[in-house]
Amino acid sequence: MTETQTKNSGPEFRAAAGAIDGLREDLFRQVLAYRPLPPLNPDGRVVRRLPEGLRRFVVWTPHALVLFAAFLVMMAGFAEWRFRLLMGLVPAIAVAMTLVRPVAAFWASMLATVFCGVVGGELWGPSAFGAQVVVLVVVAARTRPRTAAWMWLLTLLFGMLLEGGDPSITAPLVTLSAFALLVVAVVQIRRDAEREVTVQRTVTAVERDRRTLLEERTTIARELHDVVAHHMSVVAIQAEAAPYRVENPPPELEQAFVTIRENAVAALTELRRVLGVVRAEDYEAPDAPQPTLAALDGLLDNVRETGLETEKVITGAVRELPQGVELSAYRIVQEALSNSLRHAPGSSARVELSYVLGGLGLRVVNGPARGLVKPSPGAGHGITGMRERVAMLNGEMTAGTTAEGGYEVAVFLPVPLSEQPEQRPESRDAAEGNADTVVIDRDGRA
Repeated sequence: MTETQTKNSGPEFRAAAGAIDGLREDLFRQVLAYRPLPPLNPDGRVVRRLPEGLRRFVVWTPHALVLFAAFLVMMAGFAEWRFRLLMGLVPAIAVAMTLVRPVAAFWASMLATVFCGVVGGELWGPSAFGAQVVVLVVVAARTRPRTAAWMWLLTLLFGMLLEGGDPSITAPLVTLSAFALLVVAVVQIRRDAEREVTVQRTVTAVERDRRTLLEERTTIARELHDVVAHHMSVVAIQAEAAPYRVENPPPELEQAFVTIRENAVAALTELRRVLGVVRAEDYEAPDAPQPTLAALDGLLDNVRETGLETEKVITGAVRELPQGVELSAYRIVQEALSNSLRHAPGSSARVELSYVLGGLGLRVVNGPARGLVKPSPGAGHGITGMRERVAMLNGEMTAGTTAEGGYEVAVFLPVPLSEQPEQRPESRDAAEGNADTVVIDRDGRA
């Protein structure tokens, strides 16, 4: 008993049991299941190119082909000299059944073969032969390669059984159907592979976009850490020095400043801890402070040296903005100019800064590519980073092509009046002189 169980649990037994279960699943369970053949996809590569009126009929092409094959089978049965109507109609019904009940159509075709052999006196007459081939092909196309293999094998065994073990009569049928089923299986496998590749590409694209988004947010967090840490350090230092600037401060005031300093130091410690979480292993803290719009002229000079003609236009009274806003504005202009260098070589770019009461407006526009240098393809990561910076500041951004064939990035970064620092001295002089607009040409001259 133990040896029998061991032998039955071997890999051969499991393979045989799996094959039998597959046969039952494919051809015996839910034999009469109603599975109508769906029409073609109107958005397919070929169908969508057709006119709208013709497209409504083309989607039913598979149904028309199956019914036409049933008609040919029926005509072949009419060629018989006895019982012409039954010899043509019975196999044709089996072919037509593949449109609604594919598994039942296979068994109906087997029964039709027996009927035609008994009535007509020939096992694989023209109508039975054609009906069996068509049914095998259509059902295989509607199911899967494993089902096609089982149907072909059952057809071979069925023919040999009716012939008394002689496969000579069934040989032409199984040979022709083998080639037909092989073609169907190859098409199905390729279609499934293409579908799987499409799914994987979609998943990969989604994961890549998500990873890019996380990388951009991490970069923004690293940069803003320096800005926030600077302010928190100033708060801690001023809170510690404040009691010494007041003669005989009350104890409550001294305790309040001590509390402020302790909270500032604690917040600074937490900031450094968070930065340690988002910092990559190869990340190196910058030696210089984070750039602001005051360093924009140096950026434009570097861009001009690479061959991109740039022009800067400033509208409104220049004033100092919060460091986070100025850092984000600088990075947005930097990324927009980098995109111009990659995607529009040989063109010119225009950078516009508009200082308004409610914030800062940015506009970077470049012309179409010129010259022999081909544009470099991109993955859109730069636009993703710009959108993240704008969303962080509750701003608005639009990006798209211009009518001239170039590209435009327009951004508005809101700055509440309570967060706006005092105006720079040079900005006051410009405002007092009624200089509402300053234009910096391609050579950097005002």
